[in-house]
Formats: sequence, structure tokens, C-alpha cells
Amino acid sequence: MMDSPDDKVVCVVGASHAGVTCAFALRREGWPGRIILFDADPELPYHRPPLSKAFLTSELGVEHYLLKPRESYLKDAIELRLGVQVANVQSTERYLTLADGRRQYYEKLVLATGARPCLPPIKGMADAKNVFPLRTAQDITRIREALLVSRQKRVLIIGGGYIGLETAASLRKMGAEVNILEREERILHRVTCPFMSEFFRYTHQNHGVIIETGKQVVAVESSDAQSTLQCSDGSSYQADVIIMGTGVRVNTALGSSAGVEIENGIKVDPTARTSDEHIYSIGDCTFHFNPHYRRYVRLESVQNAIDQAKVAAAAMCGKNVYYDAIPWFWSDQYDIKLQIAGLSQGFDNLVVRKEDREDQFSVWYFKGQELLAVDAVNNAKAYVMGTRLIRDRAIINKEKLADPAVALKSLV
Repeated sequence: MMDSPDDKVVCVVGASHAGVTCAFALRREGWPGRIILFDADPELPYHRPPLSKAFLTSELGVEHYLLKPRESYLKDAIELRLGVQVANVQSTERYLTLADGRRQYYEKLVLATGARPCLPPIKGMADAKNVFPLRTAQDITRIREALLVSRQKRVLIIGGGYIGLETAASLRKMGAEVNILEREERILHRVTCPFMSEFFRYTHQNHGVIIETGKQVVAVESSDAQSTLQCSDGSSYQADVIIMGTGVRVNTALGSSAGVEIENGIKVDPTARTSDEHIYSIGDCTFHFNPHYRRYVRLESVQNAIDQAKVAAAAMCGKNVYYDAIPWFWSDQYDIKLQIAGLSQGFDNLVVRKEDREDQFSVWYFKGQELLAVDAVNNAKAYVMGTRLIRDRAIINKEKLADPAVALKSLV
């Protein structure tokens, strides 16, 4: 049995930040019918940023990192279908087919399907012991358990992006020996400038992390006690635990089955609606137009997930809204707090502003005279002011910007 087409049912597939935010926002915006939240993860929806940080280093269970307590879902009449896999979407008749064959009708559908770990085809990796992605609470629990039984706690992290670096910092706090193997010639190659890459390399090396770049892992062999990784340059490394920090692939399969437009993710308009008027998409899986940067982008960020979710909920309830936000991100490593405002891709010049402390500075990315983004290290003032200046498209005197004696507020 399915609901009658007259029933106003919203189905949300994906119960991370985007999906959960959207479900509760729908109630606040006045959605009168049923709201059903599906997720293949059996756990009550939880915060994901702490996975590589506080959750990994603590002994607390996932219940301490919940997005909402169970009572909140009951209060807002949001139906949770956890541990349930949605197999495909029949968009013509507007229903979902679940993995067990059941069907669920929808008036509106929200795809918040996110992304999954990108696991490169490394010879022997499928049969290797103690190899873990880092995407779910279950992944973290398994890493913890593997470290408990490991004598030497030797960990190899493949990939030197932010997730890999955050995980390395957490593991060092736990007493593990950590090596990072990065394929590119510097860590954070895709997301920041050489100055920032060198700063984080220096920081991690000072905490005992060994970072090696230009390393292409081609094979792994496992014994009962350890694994040995082989690189294309002939070098080899031994580890008790291997963590894959090699990026993600977007989950677009349900969007494809629904027949909506796919381009570097599920393509959506400024209200988060897809090419099908009954289907919306939000979060990491979406490819959306950013009015400030005048181009389509796909963002892996909590900010984007939450803001887009609220816009989608309001739009489904008939409100005149559109998504227009300056993206922001953050990363915590040791005593370093990095806050990022904007998108630096396409910059052709930059200014480094150093403060009195060695571990406090900011990097300002420009394209010509236009400020694109700011990386602020232990510097909340630079982050806040940078966000404002980006939004206002302010023209900045770069000589004054580089001088720490000149107050940032005087640049406005």
C-alpha cells in the first residue's frame, strides 16, 4: 500500500546535516503533511565534523554527537526510517522503491544523498587488514578498536587533505605513530596556496607526524600483524592501521534514476529545485550557481548543507526565496583553528598578513583587485572582516593589508 496522491508527503533521503535541517525547517515553514526521513545509516543522525576530531579521540559514543534528540523528531512528527536503503526513484508516478521492494509515494522529494569515500584501485587493498575510510561513526569505532589491539599503533594515512590532517592530529593525541602519504608535491594541493601547505606541514612535523609527498601507493600486502604499502617510486611503508583520506565521490545514483539533470553532482536552481519540479536536492551532492562568484560550484561543507536545506524547505512551502551565501569552512588541528571565508579557486595574487604571534596570520586571495577568499589562522577578526569585505566586493589597499600595524577595520 502507498499513500494516496492527495496526501502531502515529503520524503527526504539522507539524514545528515542537510536532510535533518530540511525536515525540521519544513515544519517551521508550515508544511502540513507527513515528513519522512530515510537513511541507510542505522544510527540516529549525528554531527559529522567531530568524527575526525573529538569523536575519534574520546571514548564517548555517537549518542553524544546527535544532531537532534529522538524526542525532537517525535515532537515535530518527523518519521525516521533509519537503516533503510532507497533503491531508486520513479519520478513519473512519484514514488520511491526501497531495497526490500516496498514503495513510498511522495508529493515532494529531497535528495540529500551526500558523498561516499573515494577508494583508489590499489592492488591488494580489498584484502588488506585494518583499512578504513573515514565517513561514518562506524568507521571511527572500527579505527578505535583496531588501535586498541595494535601494539605499536603505527598508522598510515593516504591523502594529505584537511580530513587526513585532522585525523593525524587526533591520532597523535592518542599516542599513535602517524605517516601521511600524499600523491601531490605538497599537502592541501587542491585547496590552498603553498604558504598554507608549508605552514601545516611544519605544524604536523613539529608534532611528530611524518609527511611524505609525491607518493603514489600502488599495492599493499597484509600479514596477520601488519600491512606493507608499496609506492610507485619503489619505497615501502609498514602499518598496523591504514586510513584512506583520498576524497569522495558524489552520490548521484538516485538523481540519475529520477532522470534529473546531473553535472558534477545533482544540478539545482537557486531554490535547490532540480530539473524535476517535484524533486529538490541539497548539500554535498549538489551543483548550484553561486551568485557572488558567478559560477556553478559543488561544496562539501556544513554551512552549505544547512543554508541550502533552509532555502529548499521554504521554497517547498511556497515562499519566495533563493540561495545566495558566501561559503565558509573550518578545520581544527592541535591548537590551530583555521577559518576560511569564500572560495580561492582562480586567484592570481595573494597577501599574507602576519600578526604578532607566529601561529596567528591570514592569507588573502585576490583575482586582480577582487578579494576572493581569506584563510584565517587563529585569527577570528581576519575571518569576520574578510567575510564582510568579500560580500561587499570592497577594493582593498594591499600594502595596508599586509601591514599588521594597520587595523583591519580601517580597510573598510
